[in-house]
Amino acid sequence: MGQISPRGGAGADVIPIGEAPSATRVPSQAPIRSAALGRVGVVLVSHSRELAQETADLARALTRTDDPSAVVATGGQPGDGLGSSALLIAAAARRVDQGHGVAVLADLPGAVRTVLALLARADEHGLPFPVRFANAPFVEGAVAAVATASAGGDLAAVVDAAEEMYRQRKV
Repeated sequence: MGQISPRGGAGADVIPIGEAPSATRVPSQAPIRSAALGRVGVVLVSHSRELAQETADLARALTRTDDPSAVVATGGQPGDGLGSSALLIAAAARRVDQGHGVAVLADLPGAVRTVLALLARADEHGLPFPVRFANAPFVEGAVAAVATASAGGDLAAVVDAAEEMYRQRKV
């Protein structure tokens, strides 16, 4: 099973829905459900699975709610290694989808290219609708996106909150 090239060119492979990692769930890929159904889901894409997971954990912890928005971290390649995988990103988007959209944040340019190539062919990859890329700093954007989604914000508000973090000065 191939992966989308970071440039999304003609050599990019299509992920058949029936063969996607989310088509056959394993316990660690069980659907994420929040008690309040219908929130925007958030996918955090990093070159490192561990970094993405730590960022998701931080965003959940700072949200301070008993019912945070669905957020899932993905990173690396299937199996092991650094990088970004269209297969894993597509599976993560389907996993957090609650019917009100999915916001995707990525850490480095390679991950951004993989996400944008995937979104350009969203129907072919069985992505939920709508899915939007948030051009935001990874950690700060993740915290803002999860907080806004947990508060019941719609997809536009979640993406705007994440992207607003580029305009926040630290000093």
